[in-house]
Amino acid sequence: MDRPPSIAYGPRMTFIETIPPDEATGAVAKLYDAVRADAGRVTNFARAFSLRPGVFGAWHQLNGSIKANMDQRRYELATISAARRLRSSYCMLAHGGVLAAQFLAPEDLRAVVGDHRAAGLDDVDVAIMDLAEKVVADATSVTQEDIDGLRALGLTDAEILDVILAAAARCFFSKALDALGAEPDGEYRGEFEPALLEALTVGRPLAEA
Repeated sequence: MDRPPSIAYGPRMTFIETIPPDEATGAVAKLYDAVRADAGRVTNFARAFSLRPGVFGAWHQLNGSIKANMDQRRYELATISAARRLRSSYCMLAHGGVLAAQFLAPEDLRAVVGDHRAAGLDDVDVAIMDLAEKVVADATSVTQEDIDGLRALGLTDAEILDVILAAAARCFFSKALDALGAEPDGEYRGEFEPALLEALTVGRPLAEA
């Protein structure tokens, strides 16, 4: 079967068809331009959504509205806790990069990824990561005691909701990328020291450079 020249195929990018950046038009071109402006490249996750750019736009708006209500460090900790449980290398690398650049030394981030309960985090950080992980693993296992425990640590109900929303939203994005076979961009190899890169690669391996 002949394949249209405007479609890129192959497992390195995704299991489905994607639109090459140099042939993108309309909404796809806008998606690629926005991602390129932010990341410096057209990422594999952007290409994964190239057949449904409106879905990516809706996700970006939803996640942005969740993130806007949260302290950034708290958002990133909740996100990597969710991504670790989801075994999403892509999201671990993306959000681990933010934590490494702004909040945690590489060795501290490795400790958090390995076992956040034994990494020297304060009680609030541990409880937030516990809740995010529990939402991903089995949301029906979240109890009133979990919520009351966070209240006792000083979180408001709105702040607790933010953590739950961040973890639940991560399920959509991480699962979509991994089900599509989207590999983390090979450029991540140059952004982390080897030990941290290995710690953050919890699922699919990186794409070739």
